[in-house]
Amino acid sequence: MAKKQTQAQQVIETLRKNGGYATLGDLYRLVDTSMWATKTPNESIRRIVQNEKSIFRIQPGLWALEDFRSEVLHKFNIESNDEKNEELFSHGYFQGLIVEIGNMKSFSTYVPAQDQNRKFLEKRLIDVCSTVKIPPFSYENLTDRAKTIDVIWFNERRMPNSFFEVEHSTDIQNSVTKFCDLQDFNARLFIVAPQNRREQFRKVMARTAFKEVANRVKFCSYDEISQQYEMMCGLKKLESVI
Repeated sequence: MAKKQTQAQQVIETLRKNGGYATLGDLYRLVDTSMWATKTPNESIRRIVQNEKSIFRIQPGLWALEDFRSEVLHKFNIESNDEKNEELFSHGYFQGLIVEIGNMKSFSTYVPAQDQNRKFLEKRLIDVCSTVKIPPFSYENLTDRAKTIDVIWFNERRMPNSFFEVEHSTDIQNSVTKFCDLQDFNARLFIVAPQNRREQFRKVMARTAFKEVANRVKFCSYDEISQQYEMMCGLKKLESVI
């Protein structure tokens, strides 16, 4: 009789079968927890990836096996600690997570044409978002401005629900200026960035030029985006069982 795997061994084997890496959301879906003696298997998976020495974190919510470190980092072109490559990877990764969250919330999701071939892990963003052409929801000058936003969620009436700008290291002010141009739409406005840029965001939003959108633009950290994605994946897994 085959020896029963421990919970940690199951997670490690799932990572191995998935090419050595996975998002925490993917692990929630892929690991068979049906025989686990716990009411909170997702929390158990989270603890395992955080505590196992054979697993390391690439990005918030993205984990890999140490045995696959070189292979995985090379696959994502971030093995050399090059800041430019890291920024390109991070930007595409968080755009992809935002798109995935929007898809799970049943929004139509859009990324700009210049980003559609950008990689989200091993997929192109064009293969993850649900529309490649922005809906003609307003005057041409405004839709042209919206075409430059990193991620947009549209509702069933093809009107914008949320605008997201991912700011890994670039000037937050430029993104807020875009939001000023689009402020007349009843849409949520988000700056998504590393937690250490939150104070910089506050300083930008305190400028008089942005007073009309100061109470509307929200800061969302990379960790918060990752946590939202994980929560949505967990809910999806529960819904598929019921």
